[in-house]
Amino acid sequence: MYPLSQTLVTIKSISHLNKTISRGIKIAQISNNVTVAKTTIDASHVEKHSQQAQGWWDPNGPMKALHSYNLIRVPFIRDGLVSCSLDKRTTLPLTNKVILDVGCGGGIVSEGIARLGAKVTGIDASKELVEIAKEHCTIDSRLENNRPTYHCTTVEEHAQHFTDYYDAVVASEVIEHVADKELFIQSCVKALKPGGRIFITTPNRSRLSELVTICLSEHIFNIVPRGTHEYDKFTTPNEVSFLLDRNNCHVQLIHGIMYYPIINKWAWTSSTQLIFALQAVKLAE
Repeated sequence: MYPLSQTLVTIKSISHLNKTISRGIKIAQISNNVTVAKTTIDASHVEKHSQQAQGWWDPNGPMKALHSYNLIRVPFIRDGLVSCSLDKRTTLPLTNKVILDVGCGGGIVSEGIARLGAKVTGIDASKELVEIAKEHCTIDSRLENNRPTYHCTTVEEHAQHFTDYYDAVVASEVIEHVADKELFIQSCVKALKPGGRIFITTPNRSRLSELVTICLSEHIFNIVPRGTHEYDKFTTPNEVSFLLDRNNCHVQLIHGIMYYPIINKWAWTSSTQLIFALQAVKLAE
């Protein structure tokens, strides 16, 4: 038989062990119950774009393709929001339209649609690019009385405060850089008024797009900084349409876009294999 003192020590040790195990189980249970917050942000892509901030507004620099892109994507947004005959068109057709530019970068699209009279809010996860956008919009005299407003934030955070607020949401060359496409679409639609339009442009996940957007544009002609795109993050018209449909939107049209790197020109095409532009309307509940 064990001495009484040794027996008491053994009992205390067992009791301490049981408490330790119990505490460990509770910690494990707490850890298992923690829900990691979803986000649209892919930090590596934000960093890549932030590194290009200083050359963002150089029309012959690394973002020159985005500058020439405005020649077709700004009219695409305009025509999706305003329908009128040629004789009734004005220089400010988007007056009184409140538009959100998601992933605005340095403000190339934001300024383009603001010059047509729209009240534009641009949001981006990159502090560097938001600062560049804020600085540049003070330069153009055409924006003196209608400068875009810029915020460094995520679309999911912004939509929490501006639900059913915007006449239009623009997401041009953005969805291929986000971490959670479903949350991205859901948040864009949440910020949109019923009856409002959402405009999306993005590379298709096709071998042609991989060839032109990545191989040629990034590695051969050096038009886009290397590493800007990842093929696996590209999406398709069907996938985007499906996400919009799940979020109470009706896709009204899908256009194909062709880019010619050598001459830095964009053109509409019937094929969506390279890049596509999509317009959808948010339906009433």
